[in-house]
Formats: sequence, structure tokens, C-alpha cells
Amino acid sequence: MTQAATVLETGERHRFYEDVMAMLLGTLMVSIGIVLYTKATLLTSGAAGLALLLQFTTGINFGILFFALNLPFYWLAIRRMGWRFAARTFIAVGLVSVFTWATPGWLRIEAVDPLYAAIAGGSFMGLGLLALFRHRTGLGGINILALYLQEHHGIRAGWFQLGVDVVILAGALFLLPLDKVLISLAGAAVLNLILAINHKPGRYMGVS
Repeated sequence: MTQAATVLETGERHRFYEDVMAMLLGTLMVSIGIVLYTKATLLTSGAAGLALLLQFTTGINFGILFFALNLPFYWLAIRRMGWRFAARTFIAVGLVSVFTWATPGWLRIEAVDPLYAAIAGGSFMGLGLLALFRHRTGLGGINILALYLQEHHGIRAGWFQLGVDVVILAGALFLLPLDKVLISLAGAAVLNLILAINHKPGRYMGVS
């Protein structure tokens, strides 16, 4: 019996309202982090990082880009993680797209120090993703692949995402100043360390 199967059999099942609260709070925290990154012209991880990079270069709204970039990954989510996980992830991606569009109207930020934005924004996103992961919800793209690798192959989701982030930020060197890329890397480290330390296989026993 695999470790993942053992957790599924022995873990306490989340109630429906607990999953809903985790999804709303998790996506809201991620959205606040993305807004901080957008204001400071920084990049974050995975599909969100790619969407931010495209927003900086094309001017297209982040929410539209983020939603579109994640569409191809739902096939993997359905085939390997189950339709429940895929449905929750689809909803979470939609919520982040809406929240990032609406948050600037709710929270007006005139200026933000880039290093603060990286650390605070990375912390917001890391904690938001942690809440989502513990309720078997991803944010599409790299999150889906990271959760699949952790649950089926024992590869830490945080460490895998950090490796992908380094590749994305290396590509950003052609579009952003070096200092912004290095600060973005610091934010990616904060985000993924939160996941790597707190989302170890078998540590959290709740099941959705």
C-alpha cells in the first residue's frame, strides 16, 4: 500500500464548508500576493509567473492570461488526480482570475518596495497555496504536476516548483532588469520554502 493510499484511508475527511472556506481564503491570499507582485513588476511561480510575464509584455489582463494558460493542464488533472480535484482546481483558477481583477479596486496601493513585495507577496501566495493543497485543490499548470509528482512519486511539491521557477525567472532576464529578477527569485524561495516545509507527504492527514 502506498503512503498516499494510507493517508486517504486513515485521514479525517474535510467537511464541505471547510473545503469552501479553504478555497476562498486560499485564492484570496494568492490574489493579494499577485497584486503586490504586479505593482512591483515582479514574477512569481508557475503558470501565474508566465501570466505575469505575458501581462508585462502584452498588456493583456492577468486574469484572462492565467485562466487560458491553465486550460491544457485540466486533462492531466482529470486523468491522474480525479475529476473532483480537477473541478476544485478549475474553480480555484477562476476565483484567482476574478480576485486579481477585483482586488485593485478594493485595495489601492500607490507604491510598494520591491523587496517587501517579494517577501510579503511570496508569503501570501505560499500560505494560500498551502491551504489549497491541503484541501486537494491546485491552481492549475505547474501546481497540478507538482501535486501529482508528490502524491505518486514522493517528490516534494515545493522543491519541484522551485526548480521550475528558476527556469522561468532565467527566461525573464531577457525582459526584466536583473535586480527585479533576483528579487523575484527571493520571493519564489519564500513561497516554495513554505510549501516544502509545511506540505510534506503524510504530515497533514485531512482528506477532501
